[in-house]
Amino acid sequence: MIKENIVLGIETSCDETAASIVVDGFDVRSNIVSSQISKHTVYGGVVPELAAREHLKAIKPVVDAAVKKASVSIKDVKAVSVTNGPGLMPALLVGLNFARGFSAAMGIPLIGINHFIAHIYAAFLRNNIRMLFQKANYPILSLVVSGGHTALVLINADRSTRIIGTTIDDAAGEALDKGAKLLELGYPGGPIIDKISKSGKINKYNFPRSLMGAGGKPVSKANKFNFSFSGLKTSLLYHIEKKGGIKNVKKNFLEDTAASYQYAVIDVLCLKTVKAAKFYNAQSVVLCGGVAQNSLLRKELENRLPRDINFILTPKEFCGDNAAMIAGLGEHYYRKGIFSDFNLDAYSRLPEFSKIPFVPKL
Repeated sequence: MIKENIVLGIETSCDETAASIVVDGFDVRSNIVSSQISKHTVYGGVVPELAAREHLKAIKPVVDAAVKKASVSIKDVKAVSVTNGPGLMPALLVGLNFARGFSAAMGIPLIGINHFIAHIYAAFLRNNIRMLFQKANYPILSLVVSGGHTALVLINADRSTRIIGTTIDDAAGEALDKGAKLLELGYPGGPIIDKISKSGKINKYNFPRSLMGAGGKPVSKANKFNFSFSGLKTSLLYHIEKKGGIKNVKKNFLEDTAASYQYAVIDVLCLKTVKAAKFYNAQSVVLCGGVAQNSLLRKELENRLPRDINFILTPKEFCGDNAAMIAGLGEHYYRKGIFSDFNLDAYSRLPEFSKIPFVPKL
């Protein structure tokens, strides 16, 4: 009988309660996500304490559903991996404490997972796992875009990894959410803007592209691959005020403004990624994170990358916060015998890291 490494993953970093069973690090047997969007919509954003209370209600049913759907015995689970950061502290602690209890009750290892690194790994679930085992695919450049992060991460074949660019203010997803709020489109803003933009003109209005050397002023070496979106948000605010406010705008204003605003974000993401890929001679580019679900970003980045660069596009079901990426990444730690103790704590901010565990020895 072939032994399988069956790992349970738990994710509660923000407003989704998720659990997943993944076998051998890539075979996703179940991926259950319970969303809290309806609870937070009235507030226009995620309320950490409310998120924690909802996680408490949902976590056991979600874990039970994941195990049942995977058609495995709970006794066959070899380890439990759980997001312990970065994220919202009250939310993280719910998942972490549940995982601690599960680990103790079942007598299996506990594995703490960096949510940011897991987003990158999400691109390699299922069939894409083969890409990791081919040295010709390295260096791999990952564009990680979500509500909390916008970063370019370079991964080398020797496992050495570094963030070569990040946002100095708002993340791309945050900029889209704030833009939707200014346009009074609702929450969550990113998917709404993506939808409404399909009826608008992307070049109708000229929104700024920060840190791109516009206006003849060169970008500093330190900011060559960094991002900035706070000025874009301010520009949108002035744009709306010039029209006398949202209540006074004319037909097609919302669609054209949303399309132009979204394109300004996507344009910068693509320009910086392509430039970094060429500068570092990347052989592959990964698009991952919640904003990677955006339909225009997926098309634009693929079309702009040189044809000789592999484009690894995360399946939409694994772009947002999910537990499959947590369980899948956890298997790599389990295989190497790298476990966490029960004193494992949660953290809110992304720590520095220089290596990632899922690159095989090549």
